[in-house]
Amino acid sequence: MTSLEEARDLLREFPVVDGHNDLPWALREQVRYDLDARDIATDQHTHLHTDIPRLRAGGVGAQYWSVYVRADLPDAVPATLEQIDCVRRLIARHPHHLKGALTAADMEAARAQGRIASLMGAEGGHSIANSLGTLRGLYALGVRYMTLTHNDNVDWADSATDEPKAGGLTAFGREVVREMNRLGMLVDLSHVAATTMRDALDATSAPVIFSHSSSRAVCDHPRNIPDDVLERLPANGGVAMVTFVPKFVLQAAVDWTAAAGENLRAHGFHDLATTPEAMKVHRAFEEQHPRPTATVATVADHLDHMREVAGIDHLGIGGDYDGTAFTPEGLNDVSGYPNLIAELLDRGWSKPDLAKLTWQNAVRVLGAAEDVARDLRATRGPSDATIAELDG
Repeated sequence: MTSLEEARDLLREFPVVDGHNDLPWALREQVRYDLDARDIATDQHTHLHTDIPRLRAGGVGAQYWSVYVRADLPDAVPATLEQIDCVRRLIARHPHHLKGALTAADMEAARAQGRIASLMGAEGGHSIANSLGTLRGLYALGVRYMTLTHNDNVDWADSATDEPKAGGLTAFGREVVREMNRLGMLVDLSHVAATTMRDALDATSAPVIFSHSSSRAVCDHPRNIPDDVLERLPANGGVAMVTFVPKFVLQAAVDWTAAAGENLRAHGFHDLATTPEAMKVHRAFEEQHPRPTATVATVADHLDHMREVAGIDHLGIGGDYDGTAFTPEGLNDVSGYPNLIAELLDRGWSKPDLAKLTWQNAVRVLGAAEDVARDLRATRGPSDATIAELDG
């Protein structure tokens, strides 16, 4: 049996829990949520990284669908609600393949039924507009993690890719973390500054996640996780979910990506745009400036290092499909996960360790957050704190 055959066998029993997929935003950008125009029951490879046939081929058993909205939108809260509505519509449209999930038990039930557990994660604290009531509203609608920032700072937390302002978390930011703990919403530290990571680990009483981040020691990009933070995950119980985005995993891609982003902006596009028009500009730039290419081995290098620092119990996968213009060779779309598992098998990773990476760790961390929330709710009610009160 080849390594790839072994990988597929393993994924039939312990499928991938992917921490971050931006399909809802891609559907908004490309077709304004016209699900007939991008019917994911059929092959969408010319438009998207994601459709149901490729999710099945990739051995995906659970997906956190990102309900991300851009931080510069003036109506971030209603836009986030539209994203949530999109996920709910996808689940309702494909009941034989997707199953809505809110808990670790729901994830296991979906696996037993052969369906893909569909969870939601909000990407960026701007989606709560400095309101703990809005945070609770997102949780009530099914959101089970929130990334504290996206690419820009919020009023109460610093982003990895913005100029430092708060120095990490403000007092209100720490209250956001505490309220997330009380709810059972996972604190996601992808995208945040290292100072924010450390402050959140100090403030939280529940395990955290990194829904789509890799190792800063392997690729020195501020979006990645420093070793001193990875070293804290065993005590916290959290999970770092390696991402596949070339500009975060391959050092040679960092400078190229910066130049490609400048080119997009010069043509009137956002530097994260993946619309067909923007991709034409990207491809023209790439013809003149060949793109450094990441591979499955590049991602595996991150996982090898992260396992050494944090331990196998604290690793997962968060590909960031449909949220990136480019992907590594062999991980071109959501059908590619078996190639990564095969690479890790060839590197000597055991099947029990791979089961933790793909399924068990991610399910455990959500269950642990639920346990913490159950205890906290017995001792305190919802927080009425405001940013004005706590931060002045």
